[in-house]
Amino acid sequence: MTPKLICGSRELDLSRPHVMGILNVTPDSFSDGGECHSGASVDLDKVLRRAEQMQRDGATILDVGGESTRPGAAPISVAEELDRVVPVVEVIASRLDIVISVDTSTPEVMLAAKHHGAGMLNDVRALTRPGALDAAKQCELPVCLMHMQGEPSSMQDNPSYEDPVADVVSYLQGRMAACLDVGISRQQLLIDPGFGFGKSLAHNLALLANLPAFQQLGVPTLVGMSRKSMIAHVLGGCDVSERLPASIALAVMAVERGSKIIRVHDVRATSDAVQMAIAVLDAVSSE
Repeated sequence: MTPKLICGSRELDLSRPHVMGILNVTPDSFSDGGECHSGASVDLDKVLRRAEQMQRDGATILDVGGESTRPGAAPISVAEELDRVVPVVEVIASRLDIVISVDTSTPEVMLAAKHHGAGMLNDVRALTRPGALDAAKQCELPVCLMHMQGEPSSMQDNPSYEDPVADVVSYLQGRMAACLDVGISRQQLLIDPGFGFGKSLAHNLALLANLPAFQQLGVPTLVGMSRKSMIAHVLGGCDVSERLPASIALAVMAVERGSKIIRVHDVRATSDAVQMAIAVLDAVSSE
């Protein structure tokens, strides 16, 4: 397992879990779409204030996304994604000492983001878009490979697996092999089971219950369950604004099961909960 992650000019010690704050600069993400906009445009002042607050609240990584991947989301052009993401990465990198991750599948965005200060790539399509593997190799940054069945526009129509845990592990093994084949170092890789991306409630629960199975891949695990619809399915249709307690519970369970990066909307509350979970795990390991 990689103890340290070299993120450009910054370093993450993965002997302890980290909280990654979600910073979407999209008008249509499922939970926070439009929060960083003024009218139709990204408001860089709003972005910076939000980024600063997340850092104060305990985030050590900010995940900037310019393309919504919520269920049913339509794709956007490369130019539009670049226009949303690059100025945001540039302004945060110029003002804050924090690792900037870019949530993208687009090779041009990967390369531009690296040039302007990004320290990590987070790809829901696991570098399957044409040119993405080569772009990630050129960036020489850590990259998170996520599992998704299908595409955002249709992924929740009827997801199906023979064995969700074994199938997702096998897919991620294959994508890791593809990375190694083009010269991306294993020390640069992370994996994400992709909660909510082409999964039913039963699939999501099975993946969470069996998160330790992903440690066989030998790289750090990132998880993102914050505010997702799996919570509403369990709790009987609660609104996005009512999902914080359950999101925190899921984050703590992920930490207990070995996850190293927890991707969340509500940084302060999650950071506090994660610190308590770490304290208990440290106490157990010292006995």
